[in-house]
Amino acid sequence: MLSKLRARLGKDESGFTLIELMVVVLIIAILIAIAIPTFLGQRQKAQDKQAQSNLRNALTAEKSYYVDSQVYTTDAAAMEAIEPVLAWNGAVPLPANATPDQIYQLTGDLGATICMEAKSASGTFFAVGDATQGLTAGTKYKKGPVSNLATCDAATVATWGVTW
Repeated sequence: MLSKLRARLGKDESGFTLIELMVVVLIIAILIAIAIPTFLGQRQKAQDKQAQSNLRNALTAEKSYYVDSQVYTTDAAAMEAIEPVLAWNGAVPLPANATPDQIYQLTGDLGATICMEAKSASGTFFAVGDATQGLTAGTKYKKGPVSNLATCDAATVATWGVTW
């Protein structure tokens, strides 16, 4: 009898049961279901921040041009000379099917106001405007699901917010 017991205990049966494997697969599936929406949300935020960063850099380049010439410009070649990393598109209004992160510019008030817009890879439109004269002088920001940068003057920029 002891020999049979020792023989049974001596068998090396290793491995997992089907139930144990199914529990592990279920846990992994739950973790994936939690992680994917979080990842996609962070991805959209990163795409939006890239467009915003490009617009801030573009505004800095425009201000550099303004210091030298006392007017803002939509000349893509002049802006490319100042900031070659950005994709400048001059004075073309931003179309709905625009390539993400390209900078579109409009000037107003005889070059005293600049409005720039970019579309992020997530599809959100961001705009930044700067007016140099009048009671509404300063930098303003705008964000929206569609492009609405049709005109650029100090009065239009004054209606925008102080942040995105």
